[in-house]
Amino acid sequence: PRQDDSERSGSPMADENVWTSRKAKLRAHLSNGGIDAAFISNPTHLYYFTGFLSEPHERFLALYLDARTGEETLFVPSLDAEAASRAGAGVPKRLVPLSDTDDAYAILKRETAAGGPVGALGVEKSFLTLDRAERLGEAFPGARLADLTGFIDSLRVRKTEEEIARVAVAVETIERVMEHAVKQAKIGMTELELTAELEYQMKRLGADKPSFDSIVLTGTRSALPHGVPEAVPIARGDFLLIDIGVKMNGYCSDITRTFLVGEGTAEQERIYETVLAANLAGIAAAERVGAPVAEVDRAARETIAAAGYGEFFTHRVGHGFGMDIHEFPSLHGENRHPLEPGMLFTVEPGIYVPSIGGVRIEDDVYIREDGSVRVLTSFPKTLTRIG
Repeated sequence: PRQDDSERSGSPMADENVWTSRKAKLRAHLSNGGIDAAFISNPTHLYYFTGFLSEPHERFLALYLDARTGEETLFVPSLDAEAASRAGAGVPKRLVPLSDTDDAYAILKRETAAGGPVGALGVEKSFLTLDRAERLGEAFPGARLADLTGFIDSLRVRKTEEEIARVAVAVETIERVMEHAVKQAKIGMTELELTAELEYQMKRLGADKPSFDSIVLTGTRSALPHGVPEAVPIARGDFLLIDIGVKMNGYCSDITRTFLVGEGTAEQERIYETVLAANLAGIAAAERVGAPVAEVDRAARETIAAAGYGEFFTHRVGHGFGMDIHEFPSLHGENRHPLEPGMLFTVEPGIYVPSIGGVRIEDDVYIREDGSVRVLTSFPKTLTRIG
């Protein structure tokens, strides 16, 4: 538990207007949809609407917002109550602490009764477990559960310049870590040893934590798109794939670069240059505001297929990110959602040949309000040989 980063950092996002505006949009959505109240229990969404950042684990944490009365209540674990009270202007004045022995749903029912019977309750169905849904049914008998996930996604997908400023700090930090990787990686060092060194640097440079499990893979293991680092030594002639990110001030970064250890082969160089061309093609396609998101995937995939490696590109070209490392939209070839200003996503094509190894090159891309593209990552993408 800790004080909210926006208040601590003095960021523009500490402005009360941010939280007020977001909650006003939520209330309007509830009213327009005939939804009496919202029960927000995803910690990331709760942070988005209040500025209170916490990981409750198995404990009960929820924002209850009654659209009929305007009443806001934050139900918070007792051990986090003090942190919540200090988290800034977005946190409701009405806090209900819950001990580990309390019946949270009985208290929820009691503390929300003044608003009258709830006919429809807004929830995040993609986050809610079956057990919690059933307990909500006990707290709000007969209430219909209305899904808020799509609406919240539609708000979060449009990042503001203030949010991008936070992401840019996380990107700058992870690129400094990547620079350290190039200097530290040596023949004979294992994937696990290099991973430990990089995660130490993340903390040393001020990151809260990695934004996902770091990926450091060498040799033919680099052909595993989401492989886990092991005690495998870096060897001459190998690819070295490093996919890392950090979370800072509530926002993530995500970058992948692939290196050659020593000279390598002509085919390894060809694979690398093909992935680089696909990366650039995907970024160029992102400049077409209004076109389907699928076009970004298609541009990268066609480049790889034209070089004869189509069967070795085995995943979507990217994903949205921000407060979470994976957010809407998913950049796959069937997504018809239009590219729009405010979107922040990765462009990360790859080629993974089991007998040779894999190459992935990943950048973080933002679509500005005028439709132009800003590539937040700036770490060099020309083929770099190390060792």
